[in-house]
Amino acid sequence: MIDHLAGRYGSSSKRIDHSSKMAVNTPMSETPMANSTEEAFRSVDPLGEALHALRLSGTFFCRSELSAPWGIDLPAMPDSLMFHIVTEGSAWITFANGERLLLEENDFVLVPQGRGHAIVDAPETRAINLYDYERPLLSPRYEVLTIDGGGARAGLICGVVSVKDPAARRMVGLLPGMIPMKAATPGNEWLCGSVQLMMQEALSLGPGGDAVITRVSDILVVQAIRHWLRSNPNAQTGWLGALQDPQVGHALTLIHRDPTHPWTVETLAAAVGVSRSGLAARFADLVGESPMTYLRQWRFEVARNWLRDTDQTQAEIAGQLGYESEASFSRAFKKATGQTPGSVRRQETP
Repeated sequence: MIDHLAGRYGSSSKRIDHSSKMAVNTPMSETPMANSTEEAFRSVDPLGEALHALRLSGTFFCRSELSAPWGIDLPAMPDSLMFHIVTEGSAWITFANGERLLLEENDFVLVPQGRGHAIVDAPETRAINLYDYERPLLSPRYEVLTIDGGGARAGLICGVVSVKDPAARRMVGLLPGMIPMKAATPGNEWLCGSVQLMMQEALSLGPGGDAVITRVSDILVVQAIRHWLRSNPNAQTGWLGALQDPQVGHALTLIHRDPTHPWTVETLAAAVGVSRSGLAARFADLVGESPMTYLRQWRFEVARNWLRDTDQTQAEIAGQLGYESEASFSRAFKKATGQTPGSVRRQETP
């Protein structure tokens, strides 16, 4: 599963057309209202917009048919989300630090930062490295793993996905190491139907089945994150808390949508309807840095995306982000990130 994601989908989605590189390149005032599905459903809620940006790409799925004893050790996958859905029986997810959780039928668990972990039939079962199992491909994005131990049966659908949007990546980086959603929890009755739909599509592999499974996965991942945001006090502080502030959240959204705009504290303050000093103080208090420092760092995040996912030259990227020369951009980028633009591009090229 993981090797196919890294190998097949690292390359297949490497380059995109310049004209579609990022919706945030076009200032909102120049964008026709609702000229696309993206614009029509753009949220007025900054936190909701960050969640909307959590479109999963490079998704790879594995359906597992298991009978005890069985154990699967999954290596870490940095910059990825991993998830497991129990479609039959039960399973344990365990981590090297001793953390573990029992998952029962229709339960879902999200591993946001792609931490290495094991999924086993019982805590005492030894987990075998995923790569040591045969996993025949049924489609370019879907494989099957079978382990026949002769005991109690279990079924899983597991996924590994990458997240490209900078705002979504920042959000994912602030999430806990594991977010479970239990089907038996009041209010989670919808989980059963979602899991059944996903399993039906996984078994039938009908036309468009990959797309259905991917969309249901999107829903499950976003719902898990929303559950954590609602229930955890940590979600009310720092960058996540700032997104929920009426003025600072609006300012952050403007920066995220249009990082190439020549923003100043004055223009941001005017756009969100507060004084310059008021925005500067509130922004620093909630985000931990000034608006201009945040904007500068955000532009480097956007530049990293462009270097990785487009064919734009370094000179073109430098010009769009307001640098007078490629050399000045390269120096600033290295100072901020510790890497040269060229090294970022080389690392991401298969």
